[in-house]
Amino acid sequence: MIVSINQPAYLPWLGYFDRIAKSDIYILLDHVQFEKNSMANRNKVRTPPGWVWLTVPIRTKGRFGNLGINNLEINSELPWARKHWKTIHCNYARATYFEQYATFFQELYTDTWEQLDPLMSEITKYLLSEFEITTQLVKSSSLDPQYTKSDLVLELCRKVEANIYLSGPFGRQYLDRGAFERAGIELRFHDYPHPEYRQAFDGFEPYMSAIDLLFNHGSKSRDILISSPNTLKSE
Repeated sequence: MIVSINQPAYLPWLGYFDRIAKSDIYILLDHVQFEKNSMANRNKVRTPPGWVWLTVPIRTKGRFGNLGINNLEINSELPWARKHWKTIHCNYARATYFEQYATFFQELYTDTWEQLDPLMSEITKYLLSEFEITTQLVKSSSLDPQYTKSDLVLELCRKVEANIYLSGPFGRQYLDRGAFERAGIELRFHDYPHPEYRQAFDGFEPYMSAIDLLFNHGSKSRDILISSPNTLKSE
């Protein structure tokens, strides 16, 4: 049973979905504290000169220390949704497959979103379907975790009966390898070599939201997404 864990994200990048595809169970770390400038509420999209951030505004004033990702409230007083859709439409209208997916995103940004978690879930579910990824998703908040940091990761792995934990590359810096070995859980690390593909504008910018690939390559996106050589490393 290969398990991976990551925080939920807004308009995630390709490596996010590749790690999900390489897992049997993917745990969305939704109960932990929101960190400013994280990818939970923002991501990048392509523009003619390069890229821009799309950021969902969060109500944080006076709330730090009590900002679990699954409870984040969107600041609906700001016209973020209209801005995001306008930016996406203006920059991807010329992409080959944009019209095929435009209705979903137009309706997404027309809806009223009071919290970030349902918005992220809706986008992630849609992109997983379009990339034909069927990995089981589990929210950490449903597992009643008690620990933090490396102990939290190990706790969650035990709760879903993992025998392999597929970590992101930064796990090398903080995971207690001895604890995983004693628990009988093999540690592997996911290093994602970003594929290069045709974008809507000249040149190539990596690390865009996965919608960049989808709008430009449609049904071929899955093959490009998982085309990188073996990214799983035991150490």
